[in-house]
Amino acid sequence: MRWASYFAVLASVLSVGLALGVSMPLVSLRLEAWGYGPFAIGVMAAMPAIGVLLGAGLASKLAARFGTANLMRACLWAGGLSVGLLALLPYYPIWLGLRLMLGVILTIVFILGESWINQLVVEQWRGRLVALYGSSYALSQLAGPLLLSVMGTDTDYGFWIGVALLTISPLLLLGRSGAPGTENTHVTFGDLFGFCKGLPAIAWAVALFAAFEAMILTLLPVYCLRQGFTPQVALAMVSTVVVGDALLQLPIGALADRISRRTLFSGCALALLLSSLMIPLLVQTPLIWPLWVLFGASAGGLFTLSLILIGERYRDDALVRANAHIAQLWGIGCLLGPLAAGAGSQWISGQALPLLMAAGALGLVILARQRHAFGNVEPVTA
Repeated sequence: MRWASYFAVLASVLSVGLALGVSMPLVSLRLEAWGYGPFAIGVMAAMPAIGVLLGAGLASKLAARFGTANLMRACLWAGGLSVGLLALLPYYPIWLGLRLMLGVILTIVFILGESWINQLVVEQWRGRLVALYGSSYALSQLAGPLLLSVMGTDTDYGFWIGVALLTISPLLLLGRSGAPGTENTHVTFGDLFGFCKGLPAIAWAVALFAAFEAMILTLLPVYCLRQGFTPQVALAMVSTVVVGDALLQLPIGALADRISRRTLFSGCALALLLSSLMIPLLVQTPLIWPLWVLFGASAGGLFTLSLILIGERYRDDALVRANAHIAQLWGIGCLLGPLAAGAGSQWISGQALPLLMAAGALGLVILARQRHAFGNVEPVTA
């Protein structure tokens, strides 16, 4: 196994997580301070999702033309430029366009990076090494709100940290090998329908986790503020959710190499359902802090296990195309989740965010019990 390439790709993707972890909550809190309501903030949070849907269909085609490593470097640099413009042009309509651009650019990075990692790892270590990716990515996002709470939200330092990370990290990919082969193909939504039909539980879990992540980084700070907490406590609560996601992914990955991955998947779905239902009941008590940990761990476990199940089935261009479908589903979840939670919070109930997650988790618990929920494709053994 090419360990140097694995850690180089891992580090480059983690730079994206840290950049987003700093900039996305800062954007939401800045809009809240400007007087925008939850729905307007939800629209802003949904813009990268539209970019995801656009970028997902291009990754395989562009990688075949320019090469995986070259394309990843170019996209990381373009992402740094977009984050810098967020600081220089603080206007709502312009931010909508920049967030859209970030969605397109960084989607390609995630598709190629996750495919590269899944291509590199050996099967007996797949659970742990993919979980290390998921855990490290969550920690990179955790560091974002923590840095933001230290620096404060009244300055643009968070944006410039993101620029620095996305400018330097592409250099780590110079000379790295083992990237999956790609073909000059365009991934369509018709292809996505076939993917969802073949692997419905994985498709649902990815869309649900995408909605979770988008809402946690954008609407959870606002939710906590409206429950009466200070901005510092609100950011600490966001960080606690991400801590749960980060710290328990490695144990989940280790278990995935030893026990049934489908059973573990169903357990995470049930834990997400229960923790989501308990948030409104415990939000004003000290028990909310361990509950945030369980909430983050169960949601993150679903995504990690989805990547593991994808990686054991596909290689090369098929793997890139599968991850492109993962990105399309991610875009759908990121688009619908914040819009639904933002609208629900403003016009229906202040508890719309946790209740929406509970509804999604309930659907997944039911779906995972179906006979063909994880498809009929045999895992790749070599």
